Amino acid sequence: MANRQYKGEDSEEIESVNKYLYSIINVYTWIIFIFTIEKQRVMSKTCLDCGATIVGRADKKFCDDQCRNNFNNKLRADDLTNVKVVNNILLKNRKVLEKLNPEGKTKVPKAKLEKAGFNFSYFTHNYETLKGSTYKFCYDYGYLPLENDWFLLVKREEV
Repeated sequence: MANRQYKGEDSEEIESVNKYLYSIINVYTWIIFIFTIEKQRVMSKTCLDCGATIVGRADKKFCDDQCRNNFNNKLRADDLTNVKVVNNILLKNRKVLEKLNPEGKTKVPKAKLEKAGFNFSYFTHNYETLKGSTYKFCYDYGYLPLENDWFLLVKREEV
């Protein structure tokens, strides 16, 4: 009987140790579970351009340089659309002035400019002479309104 009593005390001790180990394992399991969820939350960020899963730093927004460039170019493209439209009009005006003014200084009627597609609302800058005449320029080609819907076309010569 002494042996059975001793075994009984030993089994209570083993049962107590098992409960203790079980509670430690549960705590450890929860820690790993929470760490895994947190890691997935941090790691499940997606690229702002292509939507691919991002691997790396927690504050990383793009999966690579190409996606970063694509994203930023798309943002800028929207901003630059109006600038491109205006610049195309200015370039067309310059081409019209260049075509109608091959020698650097000539007179043409307004109808000829309009027929060629010239837009009088767009020019790059004004140049006022000492006499008070105001030339309007599209880059290096300009024009001066004269009487009876005629225009003097000029090319600015850089010194």
